[in-house]
Amino acid sequence: MEELTDKDRLKMEVDQLRKELPLERQLVSKCAEELKDYIESLSAEDPLVKGISEEKNPFKEKGGCVIT
Repeated sequence: MEELTDKDRLKMEVDQLRKELPLERQLVSKCAEELKDYIESLSAEDPLVKGISEEKNPFKEKGGCVIT
């Protein structure tokens, strides 16, 4: 990237702006509200929120080690 001339860097920037031009912009407040609603709608099924039942937990201890 250091070996690029100013002209090359400006050309790359113009190309990037041309790619971004047709993108439809949305308000952050609207997108954040939709994202919050989506997350809340799926929270009842989320194992990080409600936990994992003991019979489905693949990481539960199978047995202990007893030293005598």
